[in-house]
Amino acid sequence: MSHPFKAVSLSFKKAPLAIRELLSLDEAACRRFLHTLHHDLGLSDLLVLSTCNRTEVYYAADDDRSREIILALGHLKDRADIAAFLPYFDLLLTPDAATQHLFEVAMGLDAQVVGDLQISNQVKMAYQWAADADAAGPFLHRLLHTVFFTNKRVQTETSFRDGAASISYAALELVEELTADVANPRVLVVGLGEIGADVCRHLAASKAFGDITICNRTRSRAEALAEECGMRLIDFEDLVPALKEADVIISSINCDEPFFTRELVENLDVLSFKFFVDLSVPRSIAPDVEQVPGVLIYNIDAIQSKASAALQTRLAAVPRVRAIIAESLAGLQDWAKEMLVSPLIQKMKASLETLRQEELDRYQKRATPAESKLLDEATRSLMQKILKQHVLHLKSACKRDDACQLVELLGELFDLEKTGELSA
Repeated sequence: MSHPFKAVSLSFKKAPLAIRELLSLDEAACRRFLHTLHHDLGLSDLLVLSTCNRTEVYYAADDDRSREIILALGHLKDRADIAAFLPYFDLLLTPDAATQHLFEVAMGLDAQVVGDLQISNQVKMAYQWAADADAAGPFLHRLLHTVFFTNKRVQTETSFRDGAASISYAALELVEELTADVANPRVLVVGLGEIGADVCRHLAASKAFGDITICNRTRSRAEALAEECGMRLIDFEDLVPALKEADVIISSINCDEPFFTRELVENLDVLSFKFFVDLSVPRSIAPDVEQVPGVLIYNIDAIQSKASAALQTRLAAVPRVRAIIAESLAGLQDWAKEMLVSPLIQKMKASLETLRQEELDRYQKRATPAESKLLDEATRSLMQKILKQHVLHLKSACKRDDACQLVELLGELFDLEKTGELSA
């Protein structure tokens, strides 16, 4: 692929949670970062994606700008030591590698839990932010729409999304395992973003839990979910009494510093085992909370999907998913090649239209209105047929990687400008 598309990736594959949480970005930070990359670094076709498992930047530039991007991320996060994190980043410096990676991320092939559907929604949001910032060029628009179309094919043509193998479902399976010997376990979910809300839905669908309480800083966001799932809702101000009662606390609070501190948990007077499941990045539960007697913490890196039938079905569908991705990438590559000759096609069309208008001007002065209309229709149809043949030849030549010679020939034939700029 000839487009200068590249990517910089920090993901769970190389970076532990302690590193990822330092460099994660919320929506406001993603939007600020987009502005910096677009206006200060002059990058285009930008996509900034930050989730619990990854922070990635996709961009278009002739040269490798990854170091500048990472330094800009360090500046945004006020990390003067960002250079120490360079080994944790993957650099995808060819368009084939960058586009392949984005497809695998968006489909859920590169997820901690294979087939995780949440990532596709996060990619959609990242694309919306890029569009809002006017940082998405024609290539990124085409790429993302191809990604979304591919996602629909994967959804309808394969079993890759069957079952409930996701981070939120893996959290449910973990909680079921932790409370297997607890009669009527009391579960408290704090923070009701996308993952927190999904956990609540899985808990509601499970028959193992009948005592579930939910809590969110913004009560209005939680009321609809409480009604949907049939769960008890408490105000954030009443959180401490609920923490004392709960056997399991699932946290997906979005905050820069841990909300659950050792001091807070010590004051709960833990009398039996209390399990904290932290789904937040950055972590919302301080690591030293586990030093409180009776308290055990499970963070997002500890949530491994179980060998469930759903996961096995998804794994079996992976080859078909990769085949669909390959078909989409082939179509995208054909489009990218055709875009190289698009300026020539437009100039050919303009040249033919100029000739047509000149000839019409010569004859229409002596023609009746009906004759003028007929002459206009006939010459327009002739022009379109001539143009169509040349366009088809060009597109075929593009697929064969043999368009340069034809570009020169057509440029001379239609007396266009020097074609070097057309084929650049």
